[in-house]
Amino acid sequence: MRLLSAAAALLLGTAAAIAHPVTVKSCDRDVTFGAPPARAISNDVNLTEMMLALKLQDRMVGYTGVSGWKTLDERLREGVQALPELSAKYPTKEVLAGADADFFFAGWNYGMKVGGEVTPDTLAPLGIQVYELTESCIHIMKKDKASIADLANDIRNLGLIFGVSDRADALIAGWEKALSDIRAKVTAKPGEPVRVFVYDSGTDKVFTSGRFGMPTALIEAAGGRNIVDDVESSWTEIGWEAVVERDPEVVVIVNYGDVTAEQKRRFMMENPAFADIAAVRNDRFVVLDYVEATPGPRNVEAVAKLAAAFHPEAF
Repeated sequence: MRLLSAAAALLLGTAAAIAHPVTVKSCDRDVTFGAPPARAISNDVNLTEMMLALKLQDRMVGYTGVSGWKTLDERLREGVQALPELSAKYPTKEVLAGADADFFFAGWNYGMKVGGEVTPDTLAPLGIQVYELTESCIHIMKKDKASIADLANDIRNLGLIFGVSDRADALIAGWEKALSDIRAKVTAKPGEPVRVFVYDSGTDKVFTSGRFGMPTALIEAAGGRNIVDDVESSWTEIGWEAVVERDPEVVVIVNYGDVTAEQKRRFMMENPAFADIAAVRNDRFVVLDYVEATPGPRNVEAVAKLAAAFHPEAF
């Protein structure tokens, strides 16, 4: 058995070597990888879970940007138990270089900031290549409205980069089948899309997701319409007046951090200014964990949860 395993490993290694170099589009850059990364680092829970979905733990030396804002649920804890968190929030160049990383999977406002210390340009001299989360590219270039296809694009590109395209293709095929089944139930129901608002955080003003954020894509796939999908941003702050005026039928609460989803719900339910909002009158709230609302493998589960909440009679 050991001889067979060794032979299989040799064949797999040869296949990976033949597949490289590969070039992928990362935002507005063409990035070429001469070999699969061997010492990768991911930032944030959703990007880390993409790596785990592709079974790339053995190619990783750690992850960053989780415990400073969020917690790991049971599924994520199990997946990263053998990996260290190298930085509680955004990593510095020293953190990445100190781990002898050769690859950083991050995004703009997902571990990197425009003009910040950690960018593809600042990491290149250290021998660290960067792949940027597709949804986040809006911060540095023009792109289309957020789409579930953004997730598929990232998984497909990671599959190419790490030489595991078969795993990527299998994941994407499974997601497409699940989304097709949801779409069939949603489109069978006549009428206008359900008006939906995303409540991330805030009291005086509210932090929400606009046209270029993944929640817009999730809501549309579930048979709804984000009431601020005309806001040319991914995640942004707006005034509550616009929410009241546009009268959402459902509020999607993003759950993370110190303020609980129930506290956010009570804030809206008990505030007289929101009494005439349909979602408040009918107590129609849906909770998505941060890892469901941001680009990652749980997006399809999130669409199913939203569709059932928007159209309970169809599910």
